[in-house]
Amino acid sequence: MRVVTPKQMRGIDKVAMEKYGIPGIVLMENAGIRVAEEVIKLAGGRGKGVVMLAGKGNNGGDVMVAARHLLNNGLPVRVFLLGKPGDLKGDAGLNAGILTRMGIPIEVLLTGEDLIPLDQALRWGHAVVDGIFGTGLKREVEGLFLDVIRAVNKSGCTIVSVDIPSGIDGETGRISGECIHASVTVTLGLPKSGLLQYPGAEHVGRLVVADISIPRATTPESGPDMVMLTRECISGIIPQRKPDAHKGDCGRVAVIGGAEGMTGAVVLASLGCLKSGAGLVRAALPGALNYVLENNVIEAVSVPLGEGTRLKLDRSTKSRLREILDWADAVALGPGMGVDGDRVRFLEFVLTNARVPLILDADALNCLALDMKLLERAAVPVVVTPHPGEMARLTSTETGDIQRDRIKAAKAFAEKWGTVTVLKGANSVIAHPKGNIYINTSGNPGMASGGSGDVLTGIIASFVAQGLDPVKSACAAVYIHGRAGDLMAEERGVYGLTATGLADFIPMAVKAVKQG
Repeated sequence: MRVVTPKQMRGIDKVAMEKYGIPGIVLMENAGIRVAEEVIKLAGGRGKGVVMLAGKGNNGGDVMVAARHLLNNGLPVRVFLLGKPGDLKGDAGLNAGILTRMGIPIEVLLTGEDLIPLDQALRWGHAVVDGIFGTGLKREVEGLFLDVIRAVNKSGCTIVSVDIPSGIDGETGRISGECIHASVTVTLGLPKSGLLQYPGAEHVGRLVVADISIPRATTPESGPDMVMLTRECISGIIPQRKPDAHKGDCGRVAVIGGAEGMTGAVVLASLGCLKSGAGLVRAALPGALNYVLENNVIEAVSVPLGEGTRLKLDRSTKSRLREILDWADAVALGPGMGVDGDRVRFLEFVLTNARVPLILDADALNCLALDMKLLERAAVPVVVTPHPGEMARLTSTETGDIQRDRIKAAKAFAEKWGTVTVLKGANSVIAHPKGNIYINTSGNPGMASGGSGDVLTGIIASFVAQGLDPVKSACAAVYIHGRAGDLMAEERGVYGLTATGLADFIPMAVKAVKQG
C-alpha cells in the first residue's frame, strides 16, 4: 500500500478536485461517513454518547459530517469547536451550518472556563472523535489545546482520531509536546508517513485506511515513493520452490564473522539463512572458534579462517576467502566480527573481491564507519542493515538525529552511497538508492533482544541467494522476520523472546505469509 507525506496528500486532493472534478465537499462527506462508521462499530448500539472535537481546518469539517451521520444512526453527540464558528470556512463552514440547522449546538472552547462543560461531556460520553489538528501540524501544542488533549487522554473514553492523532507530526511521527492517545485512527485516502514512525506510531491505535473516493490513478507530483509493507505485498515476493528442486538450486550463502565471545552471531545468521530456505550455507570464522558453529548448526559447513580467535588477512586466509566468495550466491559479512585495523582490511578485501551481492551488518558497519570510502571499492550490490546507533556512526551524527526522521536518514544514506539501506527498529525502513522507501508493519517489542539482527541478516542473504534482487530480499526478509516475532509472541508473550527461538518461527512465518 502506498504511503504519502501530508504535502503529497494535499497534492493528491488537489488533483482529485481539479483534474477529476470531484468537489471538495464530496471528499469531506466521504471522510465524515468513514469516521462515523468506525464510531458506530465501537459503540455497539444506539444511545451511547459521542463527544466531537473539531479544529478550525478541514478536519473540523470532517467532524461536523461525522456528527450528522452519528445522529442519524441514533447516537447522541455533543460538538465542541476549538475556535469561533466564524473561523470555519468553505466546506467546513458549510457542514457546520448544516449541523446548526439540524438543531445541534456547536459549543465553543476558547478559554479555560470552557473546559468545565467539556469535562462534563467527557464523563457523559462513551467515545470521543478527535479532529483538533490535521496532518500538517508543525508547532508545539500548548495552552488550551494542550489542556483539551490532556483532558481527553484522561477521560477513559474510546478515542477515534480523524486522519492522525492530534499532536503528531504527519510526516515524521514526532510528538509536538503532547498528543492524543487514539484507540483507532481513521486516516483518509492513504496512510501518512508520520503514522508509521515512532514515537507517534505508538499512539495511533488500530489504523484504518479510509477510501474517500479519490481515483486510484491519482499520484503525488513530487516526493519519495513510499510503500507500507503488508502480507499482501510480501506474499508474491517470496521465492517459489520448484517440485524438482535440489539444494544447489536454493541458494548458496557465505556467512563471515565471529570473534572471541561473539561467535553466536555467526550461528544466528546461519540459522536465519537455513530457516528461510537457503539450500547451502558456509560459515567462515576464526579457526580457534570453529567448534562453536559445528556444535550448534550442524546443517552449515564451517570454514576456519586462520588459527586464532579473530579474523585477519594472511596468505592462507586470502586463498580460503577467495574460494568462499567465488562459491557463494550471496555473502553476509560482519556478525560478531569485531573492530580494529585487521578487520577493516578484512572488510576491504571482501568488498574488493566479492562478485555477488553483499549484506553488511554489525561490525562490518562499525569497521566501515572508520573509512566510508571503502564502499566505493564494491563492484556488486550492497545491502547495509544498521540499527540507529550504527547509522549514527556511519553518518557521523547522533542517534537522536537519526530517530527524529528515520525515513529521511535512510533515504539520504541510500542515495549517497548507492546501497540498499535497512534502518532497523520499530517499523524498520528500507531505502532504495533511487529514492523509493518501504516501511515495515510487522514485529513487536519482544524482538528487542540480542541476536535478532543477526537472524535478519541471514534471512536477507538467503533471499538474495535464492534469486531475489537486493531490494525485494530486504523487504521480504524484514517483514518475515517481524512476522516470525509476532507468531512467537502470540504463543509465548513478548518477554524472554530469544533470537534462537525467533529463527525457529521463520518457516511458520513464511507459510503464514504465503497462505494468508
